[in-house]
Amino acid sequence: MSAPPRGRVLVIAGSDSGGGAGLQADIKAITVLGGFAATAVTAITVQNTLGVSGVLALSPDLIEAQARAVLDDIGADVIKTGMLGDAATVARVADLLDAWRIPAVIDPVMVAKGGQALLADTAVETLITRLLPRATLLTPNAPEAAALTGLSVETTDDLRRAGHALLELGAGAVLMKGGHIAGDRLVDLLITPQGETAFEGPRIETRHTHGTGCTLASAVAAGLALGRPLGTAVADAHAYVAQAIRRAPGLGAGHGPLDHGWPLRPGLDGPRLK
Repeated sequence: MSAPPRGRVLVIAGSDSGGGAGLQADIKAITVLGGFAATAVTAITVQNTLGVSGVLALSPDLIEAQARAVLDDIGADVIKTGMLGDAATVARVADLLDAWRIPAVIDPVMVAKGGQALLADTAVETLITRLLPRATLLTPNAPEAAALTGLSVETTDDLRRAGHALLELGAGAVLMKGGHIAGDRLVDLLITPQGETAFEGPRIETRHTHGTGCTLASAVAAGLALGRPLGTAVADAHAYVAQAIRRAPGLGAGHGPLDHGWPLRPGLDGPRLK
């Protein structure tokens, strides 16, 4: 009889010196929601709320060594990926997923909030052919979905079409994020072979949205690692991120970070995954 899930999430992603996105956001979200976060660092970025001003990519060998050190000892219930940077790293992560067969939440990080490229153009095809088919859940925003499918993604119906195209490319399920779609209501679509679920709410007018995608994907990963069904994990993550945006601390002069720790504040109730 297999052991029950223990909430272990191995995050393979880049570091954000500003603490709002990347590994820092992942660790905060997973921890607050009751999971245990371990990491394999893919790159060190120099960034703050105003943007990314430098990137040092780590070698695929070192990235793999970090992941194997965690998996050989601590193990993982879910692997979550973020910034991978280049084709060689994408391929190496795909090899790891082939070897370990652990459920994976793939956040296809391509561009930073400030517009800086975080995935080489030459790596997109490798992501499509090698990594996408290994995704238990893929979490693209509209521009990422457009890059992965070649489709125009400007409306919620476009999100739906792109999501089904990504299923056809091999993703197990797709969470299509609607933040880039114009309108007063924000609609995310969870699309699986069994059907579609919409997660809808009022658009929050704020510049403090740095790390939203990282945080959402990691929150879902935490729920899955704790044994939640996919729909429940996504619903909990969606509610957690919406409140984290509402309670953003207002830091920095640019795209500010969320309040990842809001469920821990005295007097506040939140979707804690115990």
